[in-house]
Order: sequence, then C-alpha cells, then structure tokens
Amino acid sequence: MYTFKKEERLCSKKHLDLLFKGGSSFLLYPFRISYLFVTVPNLPPVQVVISVPKKRFKRAVDRNLIKRRIREAYRLNKETHLCPNLPDSGENLLLSIQFIGKEIPAFSYLQVRLLLVFAKLKSLTNGPH
Repeated sequence: MYTFKKEERLCSKKHLDLLFKGGSSFLLYPFRISYLFVTVPNLPPVQVVISVPKKRFKRAVDRNLIKRRIREAYRLNKETHLCPNLPDSGENLLLSIQFIGKEIPAFSYLQVRLLLVFAKLKSLTNGPH
C-alpha cells in the first residue's frame, strides 16, 4: 500500500514532453504542479516526477533532502487522498511536482501542503478536462 515503485516515477522523455507542452498547471506554494491526463495502456494510474531547482539550492545535499521529504509525503498519502479521487475513465495522470520555496521546509509542512495539492487536483479533475 505505502510504496513508491519505479513504474510510478515519470521517466519517459516522451511523457515528460507531453506533460510540459500540453499539460495544465497551477501554483500552490511551495509547489508548482503540472498535470495531464493521457490514455496509455499498462501504465500505473499516476506517474509523478519531483524536481527542486539547482538555481535556488546550490548544494545537492539540500536538493536531495527536499526531494526525499516530498517523495515520502507523496508515498504516505497517495493511496488515501489522490488515487480514490481520480476519474474512472481509464486515463492515467502524469504529474509534476516542482518545489519553488526559498528555504528547506519541515516534513510536516510539506505533507500538509501536498494534501492541499491533492484536494485541488480532485476539484480540477471532477470538472470537464
């Protein structure tokens, strides 16, 4: 249940290009979220990529710490808050979580904000897309 497997990570260059060229996005500080619904067989329901800018966090240690915390918050909450809210139309969700904050946040703060992101995604997906 609380897993984050390789298949759930968005690595495909083709899918990344699709997401950033044709997807929609919104800001919910400290995240910029890009998302796109695609119909691709044999994909998990959600594929996600998490990024932290090198421009703002020069040290790889800091970037990796933030990415680890975001990944953990995502892993713990995706089953209960994200996946049940997706439409059952057989579509897959490509999701990009970009961190745009200025300092290294606490895990609890990231978790609360990520739950708000999931709620906003739920409200956006219930409408026409």
